[in-house]
Amino acid sequence: MPLINHVRGEQVPDAMLNVRTPIVRIPLWLVVLWWLAKGLARLVATYVRFWYLTVPATSLAWLYLRYGWPGPVLAVVLPAAGCGLWWWLHRHTFLRWFGLPALSRWRRWWYRRSWYPAMSTAGLAVTFDRHIVLPTLQRVRCRPGVDELLVRMVTGQIPDDYARVSERLAHTFAARAVKAQSGPRVGLVVVSVMRGDPLAATVPALPVPAMPDFAAMPIGRQEDGQTYRLRLFGTQVLIVGATGAGKGSVIWSVVRAVASDVRAGRVQLWAIDPKGGMELGAGAPLFTRFACRDFTAMAAMLEEAVAVAQDRADRLRGRTRQHLPSQSEPLIVVVIDELASLTAYLTDRHIKERIKAALSLLLSQGRAVGVHVVAALQDPRKEVLPFRDLFPTRIGLRLSEPAQVDLVLGDGARDRGALCDRIPRSTPGVGFVVLDGDPTPMRVRFGYLHDDDIAAMAREYDPLRVIDGQVIEGRLA
Repeated sequence: MPLINHVRGEQVPDAMLNVRTPIVRIPLWLVVLWWLAKGLARLVATYVRFWYLTVPATSLAWLYLRYGWPGPVLAVVLPAAGCGLWWWLHRHTFLRWFGLPALSRWRRWWYRRSWYPAMSTAGLAVTFDRHIVLPTLQRVRCRPGVDELLVRMVTGQIPDDYARVSERLAHTFAARAVKAQSGPRVGLVVVSVMRGDPLAATVPALPVPAMPDFAAMPIGRQEDGQTYRLRLFGTQVLIVGATGAGKGSVIWSVVRAVASDVRAGRVQLWAIDPKGGMELGAGAPLFTRFACRDFTAMAAMLEEAVAVAQDRADRLRGRTRQHLPSQSEPLIVVVIDELASLTAYLTDRHIKERIKAALSLLLSQGRAVGVHVVAALQDPRKEVLPFRDLFPTRIGLRLSEPAQVDLVLGDGARDRGALCDRIPRSTPGVGFVVLDGDPTPMRVRFGYLHDDDIAAMAREYDPLRVIDGQVIEGRLA
């Protein structure tokens, strides 16, 4: 005979025992008391959790009950007036101690509100053991124009996973761009959500340093508002950008950064402009050597620079590892406006081979002995510039194709936020650089020099020459 569950009326097959479900009768007043206690506990927890909203609301309600409408009105108007006066008198401290922290709390709530769909649609949510595991948003810190999100990654993820979906996240969070980089500890990633654009306005020509620092030459403004400083010591600089991207802004900003030492004779500028001097001709008085028409003269200039580098290497061998500029042995900066005209487009094969051989030696041997190359180029392909890897410092301006970004700034640079192909034509001089010790490209806008600025700089910093103990104005022929 089958056993029957007497409470549910169901047949229990193969049961050893037929156990009756116990029924405990609880008084109604005890149930109501339990639910009241549970609701009160939740109310207190909510009050404490959102204290930054509940405490002001409670205070305003008490003021209204105690003093009527004047109480809460004065409690709102007086602090608002004080904050406005603080903002007007000392905006920096207001933003640092009040404005940005308050914005950070608001933005944290806003990001948490859309965090699950954002991570799921971007492919950063992981399914494990039939459970969805999300990255954890730990902190939001707002700075002018950017929100920094500190995120704990899911086990098995790396910062590059976030960099690869940066464009998706930018559209999800309605931001201009998103960049991802390693966090302060293992397992953390910093996701920078760029909201404003501090580089929208043209950056004027920066002041000429009285004593140039060749390890940190100011030539532009970074996306975070700081001055971008180029390290010239120990490097060669390649500038790549399409027509009208602002390569001249970078070249003239570098020239302006060393102009005071050009006048003092501690720096010599050797310029090559294959376009007939259209770009560099305005600053001709600053150049110790200048070639703009004769390709044979350009090849001879590069070979002369190689000879200077090799001679210095022979004299400095065993004495120092880095040349220090002086009037007797100045720092030589070879400025080339359109490098492809010398390495790819030149029809005279003999001269082209001379130029390639000299450039290869100069790029590989000139850094430590104070002979540097600053070259501009439009096409970064290997067949156009076979020794592209000999330029440790590369600056990517507006480019024509997405594939060119990685050719200029290194593999994965575009995934990490260097959208050189997305730079609009209306912002010449904007580009991306890779800072020392940080693989995440930094967006930079270089100073723009008008023709009048270049002419004035050439007149003011025309090199001084010492001949027979006398200081003589003018460029040495």
